[in-house]
Amino acid sequence: MNSSIKKLLFSLLACIVLVSCNNGESLQTYFVDNQETPDFISADVPTTIVKIDETTLSEDQKEAYNSVKRLNFLGYKIKENNLEDYTLELSKVKSILNNKKYNDLIEFNDKAAKIIVKYIGDDDTADEFVVFASSNDLGFGIVRILGNDMRPEKMVSLVDALQNADFDESQLNGITDFFK
Repeated sequence: MNSSIKKLLFSLLACIVLVSCNNGESLQTYFVDNQETPDFISADVPTTIVKIDETTLSEDQKEAYNSVKRLNFLGYKIKENNLEDYTLELSKVKSILNNKKYNDLIEFNDKAAKIIVKYIGDDDTADEFVVFASSNDLGFGIVRILGNDMRPEKMVSLVDALQNADFDESQLNGITDFFK
């Protein structure tokens, strides 16, 4: 009797482990797998690069600004000899972002780039925002915005305030130089 209970518990545990395994690639594993690859550039961007006068922010904007803790960037640059690889990598990222766990927030075109913003969470709070920009001339970039109790509607209002903010460009030189 005791050994049959052990077998039952072991079988149940094995089933749980097998069911919880996710064979699909996540954005986090994509970042880790490609951060050292030659055609990619990665950076952890501190939130301190944005110098913003918090006295000019609304309460919603302040809450959104303070909820952001970390930004991760991964970019892929198009070169003449990697167009086929670019297409493959672009399709991998699009496949990951088409996962149902990513909710659409906004999508638009800016000059020659297509920009998609998605988030993981529900209508009230988000665990992660993803900004994905792609250009057939330059390549693509992904920014993962990580924080605590981020609210989608308040993050959208923060974008307006960030348009007038000063950025410490010295911390972004590696990224901007990569796409030149």
